[in-house]
Amino acid sequence: MSDPHAVRAAVAEALPWLDGGDKPARPVLAAAVRTSLRTLAETAPGRTVEVRVPPFAAVQCVEGPRHTRGTPANVVETDPRTWLELATGRLAWADAVADGRVSASGSRADLAAHLPVVRF
Repeated sequence: MSDPHAVRAAVAEALPWLDGGDKPARPVLAAAVRTSLRTLAETAPGRTVEVRVPPFAAVQCVEGPRHTRGTPANVVETDPRTWLELATGRLAWADAVADGRVSASGSRADLAAHLPVVRF
């Protein structure tokens, strides 16, 4: 299980960027994305949806039919900034999808019920 304090600290380092500041160093950004995605996988366990935030990480989550080979039927993909905005509740799932900031394919690829994963 992820340490909630460590997750919060990692994501907090990227918050100034979300507020219009400079983009954080790659290791800082990577830690924020990876720890918050890991938290999503722990709070929404399962292997039905694959969430990808290139180039940093991908996790499988959400209960339901398990994906075993090839491209998963339920895929969510977004960029690091959008993911962190979603993960912290600064961006609503529906808005991100409507604006084309998130690619969500498959009948179970709706993460609205599982967000935010880190609250500030």
